[in-house]
Amino acid sequence: MHAWRLTIPSLHLYGAITRRRALPAPRTAQDGRRPHPGLSEQLTPLPPPGTRRVDRTMTDKEGQEAMTVATPPYVSDALAEQAVDAVVIGGGAAGLNGALILARSRRSVVVIDSGSPRNAPAEAVHGLLALDGTPPSEILRRGREQVRQYGGRVVSGEVVSAESAAPSTDGDLRFTVTLADGRSITARRILVATGLTDVLPEVPGLAEHWGHSVVHCPYCHGWEVRDEPIGILATGPASINHAYLFRQLTEDLTYFTHGTDLDEDSRARFAARGIRIVDTPVTEVVNDADGALAGVRLADGQVVARRVLAVAAPMQARTKGLEGLGLEVQDLPKGRGFASGPAGTTEVPGVWVAGNVTDLVAQVGASAAAGALAGADINSTLATADTDAALQKIAEASPTAATR
Repeated sequence: MHAWRLTIPSLHLYGAITRRRALPAPRTAQDGRRPHPGLSEQLTPLPPPGTRRVDRTMTDKEGQEAMTVATPPYVSDALAEQAVDAVVIGGGAAGLNGALILARSRRSVVVIDSGSPRNAPAEAVHGLLALDGTPPSEILRRGREQVRQYGGRVVSGEVVSAESAAPSTDGDLRFTVTLADGRSITARRILVATGLTDVLPEVPGLAEHWGHSVVHCPYCHGWEVRDEPIGILATGPASINHAYLFRQLTEDLTYFTHGTDLDEDSRARFAARGIRIVDTPVTEVVNDADGALAGVRLADGQVVARRVLAVAAPMQARTKGLEGLGLEVQDLPKGRGFASGPAGTTEVPGVWVAGNVTDLVAQVGASAAAGALAGADINSTLATADTDAALQKIAEASPTAATR
């Protein structure tokens, strides 16, 4: 068994990203392919020339600081004083798109944005039609502008509590959302789109390369690391399929079992695909003189040279501050997320969820679409509630008029 410690923001904006530090170009003009470095082909008891050893383990705080990158600062809107139709908790793709749909439906909507999106370490979003290669901060900037264009507000802040409140006089739902600075806002409906974090294995030096040479998604980062010497640092059964996906991207792939089980059938299948298996546990990441990832050191002191490590880290929905809503959290094959139904509905009336907080593997487009579906469903329920309230008002004023 191996320990889990660092819980850090994941790499992509509910989807695909590119590492900030680019690797050498994998192609040459002569033959269209770059040969793999010889160091990747052998185990060696000493670090490769020009490498340095990472001698200490990052503390939880240091790991968070190394990997948590905030979005560029922007002017925060004022928090609405009166009750609003909807509060969206989370300012990523799902949250902003949900808010956009609501704002365009002439709903009063406020997005609470903590400013720490999953893809903050990345240079570009990939796999998003027409926006492939766009910096994630630019996508968020445009998203905020578009929400504001239709009257929505985007407020910078961290939610510390969200809970049901006394219903309105006409019986409609109400929720209170409180921020870390003590401010609060009342909403008729809530959309939770807080995303998730990835829990990395306890391997010294791993976290500092997260989002650069330590990656997780073959669709998010695969093209950028094609033909490189890649290592799969296993975390469990999910890493087996992870290996097959990265094998599509490189012929130089090593699978580090790292204390996890690998059955004989999988070993035979790996052998058939030329995937090398190393059963000795990994103890640390080795860097070169420039600080770039150069390989991993094993428990026996040997070093396997790698340029990229792929880690299928367990994913955990960001639930802090949302406990008061009573949302169901479920175990999923790749982590834990909020349970949801069609259009992001939950078992809690008046609360929806969208994006990676419920769909752990959704990429940018899927998360944005989920936010849009949730926003439309929220608007629909509000329209019904508005009609019910109008009918009730007529009935109270003239009991016979409401039945005509």
